[in-house]
Amino acid sequence: MNHRNLLTDNPALYETRFPDPERLAGRWTEDRLRGHGCGARVLDIGCGTGRDAAHLHAAGRTVTGADLSDAMLRYAARHHPGPRYVHADLRRFDLGAGNFDAVVCLDSALLYCRTDAELDSCLASCHRALAPGGLLVAEMRNGAYFLDGAGTLGGPAVHTFTHDGVTYRSVTRLRVDAAPRLLHRSRTWTTDDGSPPVEQRSAWRLLPPPELRRAVTAAGFEVLALHDGPGPRTEPAWREGATPAGTTTGDRLHLIARRTAPHA
Repeated sequence: MNHRNLLTDNPALYETRFPDPERLAGRWTEDRLRGHGCGARVLDIGCGTGRDAAHLHAAGRTVTGADLSDAMLRYAARHHPGPRYVHADLRRFDLGAGNFDAVVCLDSALLYCRTDAELDSCLASCHRALAPGGLLVAEMRNGAYFLDGAGTLGGPAVHTFTHDGVTYRSVTRLRVDAAPRLLHRSRTWTTDDGSPPVEQRSAWRLLPPPELRRAVTAAGFEVLALHDGPGPRTEPAWREGATPAGTTTGDRLHLIARRTAPHA
């Protein structure tokens, strides 16, 4: 198992480990877009395997899926056709000015902007890509949940699943680094086919809701909604018509913002 990132380099394995048969993330996103009267042109930045982009396409939207992983993009084009898939780095991208009515950023992709400069650059790129009045829709881990209660990290999380006849076991540990406000993740993979263990490390930015609101507002957006649920990864599971709770203390955060002012 000699991979830079086991799941990113093997998108089919990613979908086995993180199944979404009901397409909850795509349905939640479509409901938000429809509820705010959004136009048809959508950019899914950090689209991964393309499941959500394809769901939005099937809902009648003109979708572009963008990702930094070529393996993910190849898989998306083959297994979730319909959208146009392009290579782009969410931290700084230029896919044309005003070409989209919505930019969608799901599954904590925004938190790979680990510094203020990267976050500002990402939001500026989103602003540039959107037509006036366009929407930014994002869902992510809530930085406040981890910064205010590190005890919620708990012990190692162990998951086992089988893909193509091979059983995979992952042991995941989370650690908060409060000074740079990062959530570090180490994950050790083992299999039953005799391959040596593989350890992989990654980190997300911890963005408390007030900081996210300030950054989004400074980038030329009006925040329409910022809450911890319901959403596609919250409990109880989101369903169409659910009303936001209006709180920001849970472990997920959901953002809806509208492009207003020209970006400075």
